[in-house]
Amino acid sequence: MSAHVVALVLAYNEEGSLPGLLCEIAHACPDWEVVVVSDGSIDRTTERARAAGAVVLQLPFNSGVATAEQTGFLYALQAGADVVVRLDGDGQHPPAEARVVVEALERTAADVVIGSRFLDGEGYQSTPLRRGGIRWLSFLLRRLGGVHVTDPTSGLRAFGRSAFSLLALVYPSGYPEPESNLLLARARLRLSEVPVRMRPRDVGQSSLGGWSSLYYPLKVTFALIVEALRRPAAPPSGEGERGR
Repeated sequence: MSAHVVALVLAYNEEGSLPGLLCEIAHACPDWEVVVVSDGSIDRTTERARAAGAVVLQLPFNSGVATAEQTGFLYALQAGADVVVRLDGDGQHPPAEARVVVEALERTAADVVIGSRFLDGEGYQSTPLRRGGIRWLSFLLRRLGGVHVTDPTSGLRAFGRSAFSLLALVYPSGYPEPESNLLLARARLRLSEVPVRMRPRDVGQSSLGGWSSLYYPLKVTFALIVEALRRPAAPPSGEGERGR
């Protein structure tokens, strides 16, 4: 029996890019269940997702990436999913690359597989300023938790059941990718990376433009230090080593 894979698409006012992305998922990954978390969208994101046949989880107001992702994990847990792969609704994560990440999870002993833009240096690499911040966060994760990842802010990640079961219960706030990577590693779950190619967003603007690109590494630095000082989280009882 093939694994039950949930493609978790996070979307906030992505009516322009979402239809094309959902069409790509249906073509490249027809065996996946597609779940769109509309994070308080005030455009036609919800309507476009439903028209494409996706399960839609509508949040009443914009709550941020952490709440949206945790909502998807709770759904996947109750739906009995084996794997959750997260994609952004802006089209930056090609579904064909998401399949690469899921296949890496299924053929290895990892609990989480991260799609990295930097392992082979291909595709969209982000701005020089943001790349500098990413390198700093990679260094900090190595020092604080022995986490060796080249792309700690990547949202293109596949999670086995042990990992998403934990994050369904305990999830960092704010921009959570680096913090959750540290949380998972300190819970003795195994993280690995595979090279992927990402794209610039189709339409709209990133939430990390201008001064936010400078503030973000500072905010996450503090959050990582706090996480490193906390008692490590533990996967929910009853989950196996990989929960799959």
